[in-house]
Amino acid sequence: MSKLRILYISSEIDPFLEISEIASLLRKLPQEMQERGMEIRILVPRFGLINERKNRLHEVVRLSGINITIGEEEKPLIIKVASIPSAKLQVYFLDNEDYFQRKTVFTDKKGKFYDDNDERAIFFCKGALETVKKLGWAPDVVHCTDWMTSLIPLYLKTTYKNDPIFKDTKTIFTVYNNVFEHTFTKDMLPKVKMMDISDENLANLRSQDFLGFIKIGCQYADVVVTANPSLSDIVKGAIEESTGKKIDSYIDDENSLETFYNLYTELAD
Repeated sequence: MSKLRILYISSEIDPFLEISEIASLLRKLPQEMQERGMEIRILVPRFGLINERKNRLHEVVRLSGINITIGEEEKPLIIKVASIPSAKLQVYFLDNEDYFQRKTVFTDKKGKFYDDNDERAIFFCKGALETVKKLGWAPDVVHCTDWMTSLIPLYLKTTYKNDPIFKDTKTIFTVYNNVFEHTFTKDMLPKVKMMDISDENLANLRSQDFLGFIKIGCQYADVVVTANPSLSDIVKGAIEESTGKKIDSYIDDENSLETFYNLYTELAD
């Protein structure tokens, strides 16, 4: 039997960047699954806080050079890679000079939410799937974490549904408490669009806010996981509206590794 292939797509991972508890979970889960015999890939944005020299990032030239369409523009995608110390795991970093060179993550030094965080998320989600295609590595399960990755399940159920790399791929979307109050501008939805995506597909995103991203991720994922018991009622409602399987696996749950191992195995059957 071939190894299960699990792709993790996240906004952060310890030890490279830790802005919430997601980072520590994303450090433990892939290593545990690799030790249990699964094949792992990890994709994250190369936020400017990540020190390239200290973390020994280097460009993967054969993967770089793709242009990602954002509205009327095409943005070059640069791929870098580094290894997690003390683990036989590589992390691929998606970089772009316009989006990821800042020395802060989602807000400026005064705490103002970046107006183009929607574009950064769109670029990251589109870029992640194109990177996997270029790797020629077909994942059995794509585990998406938090709002920034929420477009991945949508793209896999529409634009990429017949792609040989992704035709059998299942998705998990994990919802965290990283809420933001910002509302994006009306031109966000055309930037999200790709082939085979209609206005109706994007109905849940029309609010152009945190809840919209969560709803779209929940709508298209095969499994939705609640990671925090203290999610607001409105976010819990969005999860309940989703039609796929729903489970709770809180970040501090001592059984979370076993829960995800069983979930990956079940989805790949």
